[in-house]
Amino acid sequence: MIDIHSHILPFADDGASDWEDALAMARDAHKDGIHTVVATPHHANGQYLNPADGVLDGVERMNEKLRLEGIPLNVLPGQEIRVYGNLLDDLESGILLPLASSRYILLEMPSSRVPSRMEELCHELVIQGYVPVIAHPERNAEIAAHPERLQRLVEIGALGQLTAQSLTGVFGGKLQKLSLELCRRNTIHAVASDAHDGGTRSFSLSQAYQVIDKLLGGETSDYFRKNAQNIVGNSPIDQRIVENEGKKRHNLFGLFFRKS
Repeated sequence: MIDIHSHILPFADDGASDWEDALAMARDAHKDGIHTVVATPHHANGQYLNPADGVLDGVERMNEKLRLEGIPLNVLPGQEIRVYGNLLDDLESGILLPLASSRYILLEMPSSRVPSRMEELCHELVIQGYVPVIAHPERNAEIAAHPERLQRLVEIGALGQLTAQSLTGVFGGKLQKLSLELCRRNTIHAVASDAHDGGTRSFSLSQAYQVIDKLLGGETSDYFRKNAQNIVGNSPIDQRIVENEGKKRHNLFGLFFRKS
C-alpha cells in the first residue's frame, strides 16, 4: 500500500518527536503492509512552518536511517499545507511542496469552515496544472453539515482524501457514517493514514481498506489504491462525480492534467 499523508518526519510538527519515534512509526507502517509513505508535515497552520528545503533534507536523512536499520519503507516529500493568503505566491517561489514531486498538492482547511476563497484557490491551482487534494474533509464542520460544499470543490477539479481512522470508526460512529456517505457521493478519491504516532493516531490503513471492501466493495477499494499509486507517480486519475440526479459520470483528469 501507499500512504500519501503522514506525520512520520521527526522534529517537524505534532507527529514523530525524534528519530526513535520516526523509526518506530516506519516499522508500524511496514507491518501494516505499507511500502511507500509521503511525509506531509504541517505547514503554515499557525503553529508549524516546514518550508520545502527543510522537508527535503529531513526526508533524505529519514531514508538513510531506514536503509541503515533495514526497514523496507520508502519516504517521499510533501507537506500538509493550511490554506492561507500567500499560498500561490509561495508555491511559485518553491516554498511549498506538492506530494512526491508531483502535481498533486495536499491542502488543509480549518476544521470549522470552508474558506471563503477555497473555490477560487482550487480553480487557480487547476489552471496552473496542479491538482488540489483536500485533506480529511470529513473532519470539517461545514462539509459535515453541507456535503455538497465538497462536491463543488471536486467539480472544480479537487480530490478528497479521507482519514483511515475515520473509516474504521476510531473517531466515532458519526464520523464513520459521514465518511461512508462522502465515499458514496464520489467526493473521496484516496484514503490515507494521517498517522502521527504508533498509538491513537497510528497508520491503520489495512483496516480502513478492509472496511471499504466490506461496506463499499472491492471496486472502490481498488480505485482508492490505484489513485494513491497514481498520485505519487504523477499520473492522471479517473475522477468520478455524482450528478445532481444521482447518476455517475466519469471525468478523465488527463483532459486538463499537465505533467511536469
